[in-house]
Amino acid sequence: MKRLITFAAAIVMAVCLCACSSVSGGDSTMPNGLGNRFQAAVSVTIDELDAEGTLKRFGDGMWEVEFSSPNTLSGVMLSFSEGSVTASYKGLKFSVPQSALPVKAMMLNLISAVDDLAKNQELTGTEEDGMLKISGTLEGGEYTLCVDGDGNIASFEMPNNKVEIIFSGVTEIAGDSSESESESETTAEATQEEASAEESTEAA
Repeated sequence: MKRLITFAAAIVMAVCLCACSSVSGGDSTMPNGLGNRFQAAVSVTIDELDAEGTLKRFGDGMWEVEFSSPNTLSGVMLSFSEGSVTASYKGLKFSVPQSALPVKAMMLNLISAVDDLAKNQELTGTEEDGMLKISGTLEGGEYTLCVDGDGNIASFEMPNNKVEIIFSGVTEIAGDSSESESESETTAEATQEEASAEESTEAA
């Protein structure tokens, strides 16, 4: 009789544990805040490189990141628009420096993942500790992206590439993407004019 009671109790405990596991580890949905215009402080780790900075998303394919550390990247801004990437330092534009190439590759992967997920009405993934963990695959490799309860991005990882980005202080940027498109077009036109002026000077 005692053995029967013990066996029954063990079954009940096993069922309870399975139920708890399914609740915490099953697929869940959260609001999608990835399509918003937002800015955040970021802590970036790429292999042995550690960097800090501010990241902004203005719309689909339109991003900007400015670094405050390390010294080799401090003050450098990378702007992404319509598939092109420009680098600048205190307003002076130049080609992407060697030290920023790993960051450029990281940003292109992040942009691809976020902009693709931003098209969904809701986000689906595994809920852990109040965060929603979403896994996917890019051309650059597998990634894991986490959002908080409001659907705002919290982290982005590509373990095989030794990439990790932690986001903090995510806030929405006022305005809409059309304003950013106008700004991007103005910047592109200005850059083109500068290039034309340089060519004319060299020809003279």
